[in-house]
Amino acid sequence: MRVRPPAVAGLFYPAEPEALVRALAGFLSAAVPSARGPGHAMPKAIIAPHAGYAYSGAIAARAYARLAGARGRIGRVVLIGPSHRLAFRGLALDTAQAWQSPLGTVALDTGAIAALCGLPQAGSLKAAFDREHALEVHVPFLLHVLGAFRLLPILTGEAPSEAVAAVLEAAWGGPETLIVVSSDLSHYLPYAACRASDARTAAAIERLDGDAIGDDGACGRIALRGLLLAAARRGLAVERLDLRNSGDTAGPRDQVVGYGAWALVPPVEADGLRMPAGASC
Repeated sequence: MRVRPPAVAGLFYPAEPEALVRALAGFLSAAVPSARGPGHAMPKAIIAPHAGYAYSGAIAARAYARLAGARGRIGRVVLIGPSHRLAFRGLALDTAQAWQSPLGTVALDTGAIAALCGLPQAGSLKAAFDREHALEVHVPFLLHVLGAFRLLPILTGEAPSEAVAAVLEAAWGGPETLIVVSSDLSHYLPYAACRASDARTAAAIERLDGDAIGDDGACGRIALRGLLLAAARRGLAVERLDLRNSGDTAGPRDQVVGYGAWALVPPVEADGLRMPAGASC
């Protein structure tokens, strides 16, 4: 059985299990106010950043805190984000059977991976995953919040929104499946310019308008555009959970990277009943 070892443990997040658990618990404890109370739907998808935890961990935790109560309910995670180290066209799937983490080993959903490899826009590409951090940094958060689950990791190269949406639809599943889009926002702008750029990207996300996300608005724009297209078709609503940048967390303000966290949920009425897609008052 081939198991992918961690590539950025000790760099982007602690490699020692006890230190990692302390870091995750601290982030999530501070993020508790973002979690919704009873009567609110569990997210079908979340959007969260993938920088080193010192920079973006607090923002990612706002998305993961929104999954309070998901342990035992969500047993499968579709984790999709950008390839930083290898350029390719289409969507890449890993050929491993499991991913190792300081908090344990996560089995991959090999059956779903095999099925997706039959689609024209997707295929196996082990080399894309070997040193990639965009998906790996989410695995400790997922293990800490969900416990055991099966993982379906997808890296995006150049691909149209329709192609990404089709892959997500094929992997959509039911309430047992969570979709996680990994994306940072603007990169290396002065603080004020970053805030302005990220506000535009946030507005596009919140109106489910992936076409309005500029090429420099988010490094995970390919995955975001596909998710937003699928979400609009299914009538999901978007909740903003956080919008900050590295100048707010652990870095200087002359060149900053933007981060945001969102939850995508079925629309709900005030009494907590789910609204059908397209329904209005």
